[in-house]
Amino acid sequence: MTGQNPTSKVVQQRGLWFDEFELGTVYEHRPGRTLTESDNVSFTTMTMNMQALHLDAAYSANAEPFHQRLVNSMLTLSTLIGLSVAQLTQGTLVANLGFTDITFPAPVFIGDTLYAETLVTGRRESQSRPGEGIVTLVHTGRNQHHDVVATATRQTLVRMRPQ
Repeated sequence: MTGQNPTSKVVQQRGLWFDEFELGTVYEHRPGRTLTESDNVSFTTMTMNMQALHLDAAYSANAEPFHQRLVNSMLTLSTLIGLSVAQLTQGTLVANLGFTDITFPAPVFIGDTLYAETLVTGRRESQSRPGEGIVTLVHTGRNQHHDVVATATRQTLVRMRPQ
């Protein structure tokens, strides 16, 4: 690369190889992401979810029990997973195999900041795809008050470290 000292150490950001995932390890993903009105309206309309609780401030102000607009739960889920990518799967993920146990135990409101953490709960070599393994991840999203607002279990297919 132009302008680099040939003796400089170069570190490229990437996710973890299969063998680097340790069972029982919790990865905290920072910084968090503040979800804005623009984020919510754009995502909600882009995905054709015309739920008034996401789009209509006047309606939501009178709706029990929250009296304000809710962030689209699919935006919350997408952001929760997205916050983990740089640290865990950037460049090492082959595929998402599935999501289970998705919950939204507390609402997310416009202006809330979402923080994510991931617990590694399973890891096994793929029997059908040499050089790859299946990792089970439990993602937890918390707001700025540390309330759990989303959880999801995800199975991923991850590359093993190249030889």
